[in-house]
Amino acid sequence: MKRIEISIPRQSLALLEGGRVLGRYPVSTAKNGPGEQNGSLCTPRGRHVVRAKIGAGQPPGAVFVRRRPTGEIWTPALHAQYPGRDWILTRILWLSGCEPGRNRLGQVDTMRRYIYIHGSPDTAAMGQPGSIGCIRMRNADVVELFELVPPYTPVDISA
Repeated sequence: MKRIEISIPRQSLALLEGGRVLGRYPVSTAKNGPGEQNGSLCTPRGRHVVRAKIGAGQPPGAVFVRRRPTGEIWTPALHAQYPGRDWILTRILWLSGCEPGRNRLGQVDTMRRYIYIHGSPDTAAMGQPGSIGCIRMRNADVVELFELVPPYTPVDISA
């Protein structure tokens, strides 16, 4: 069975099957660090699953707002036009917590916080914290991961 391990200290994501590493990718987690509280802009820790996969067939750089493609493709010019936008690109793996009171239900619910693994602009630095809670990946990496994992793939996020 495939599973995803995300290390906040290492800013990396590993896709594993059995004892084998199928892929390792640099990521960018929350600049505010780890945390589960709604509104904290932190990356939640613990056991999760990929609850939904969004964006199949969209081109690399496709822009999403509220989990729907806008029809735009990210470019530096588009970025300059909307400088404060939280860019969610290419694919979305929407996470759901599995630990009631830690990352599920109430004020710590990962899914209700809209925490995703998603693509990001080419200009976004990987290997260092920079998001507002999500796990950012390079667009080519998130396309690869998206194709390799089924819904309900376990995801463990450690700090």
